[in-house]
Amino acid sequence: MKYEIQGGNLPVVICTLEAGEAMTNQGGSMAWMSPNMSMQTEGGGSFGKALGRMFSGEKIFRNIYTAQGGEGMIAFASSFPGNIVALEVTDSHPIIFQKSAFLASTMGVTTEVFFNKKFGAGLFGGEGFIMQKAIGNGIVFLEIDGSAVSYALEAGQQMLIDTGSLAIMDASCSLDIQTVKGAKNVLFGGEGLFLTVVTGPGNITLQTMPLSEFAKRLAPYMQQYMPSGGDSSSGATITFGSKK
Repeated sequence: MKYEIQGGNLPVVICTLEAGEAMTNQGGSMAWMSPNMSMQTEGGGSFGKALGRMFSGEKIFRNIYTAQGGEGMIAFASSFPGNIVALEVTDSHPIIFQKSAFLASTMGVTTEVFFNKKFGAGLFGGEGFIMQKAIGNGIVFLEIDGSAVSYALEAGQQMLIDTGSLAIMDASCSLDIQTVKGAKNVLFGGEGLFLTVVTGPGNITLQTMPLSEFAKRLAPYMQQYMPSGGDSSSGATITFGSKK
């Protein structure tokens, strides 16, 4: 399988498959494909795995696309402005990532639910109790909100991260939280009460505009320009500017 990521901040990954090669994806992410790509929808394993995908923000069913009779092409598009990251997964190098980030993968990769073992990190860390883990051997494509910035942490090296900004980390990294120090910083600093702490060794990928933060910044404008009561049939006029 060969691939190319295009599209800038509205990205798409275009994959070229040899005859008989197959890929699986999160339903709804397929953008276009050649006519010889066959599609099959399945639950993707046991009931427990399907339930785990549901809890991690994915759809229960996945699609499998196979190139038939020769080379095939298929493209998977991101659902939000940002980046698509391609990562190699091996038996000795599993990847942990935020829920709902899975876009597509080769058939040798399996995703499973990953529970944050530390109660505090799950409750206040912004990444939640439930993340996802990619295991097996192959390539996984993940969606990143905004731009992606990666760091390689040495053993014991730490990075303090605003909640929600951690997108991907190696399974060798550990995740915890710490409170922002100083009452004035907490009350007036605007950075919240908790920070996510990731400790190496391993690679981490951060995202510059988490979807939750994007929605929070849009909320005041949505409230300003929505008709009162949210009923568009009331005949209320939405005014975006004024004329003199």
